[in-house]
Amino acid sequence: MSTDPVLSRELKSLQDELSISQRQRAQTSPAAGAADTNETASASARVEDSAEDKELRGQLQDLVKEITEFVNDAEKNISTHPAMSVIAAMLSGILIGSLLSGRSSHR
Repeated sequence: MSTDPVLSRELKSLQDELSISQRQRAQTSPAAGAADTNETASASARVEDSAEDKELRGQLQDLVKEITEFVNDAEKNISTHPAMSVIAAMLSGILIGSLLSGRSSHR
């Protein structure tokens, strides 16, 4: 089973935004008249940012993997039990509709 193309594009878009953000952060340099100590501190901050970026990238990749597995499992379950899936979706819609209509009547 293939993953939802819309979901895949959205996840790819998030990865691209993260890459752009990392490049922009790497391009920012210390002010022109900064002392050597400030440059050293900035260099160490960039190293820390780099470690944080790597951790964030790893977490994002884990999220993409988990979402892809979830979508694949859902597709398998739906194709295995189509009638049960339709009934569950209908009941969920009724439940959500009743919850939302109950909230709007209290306003």
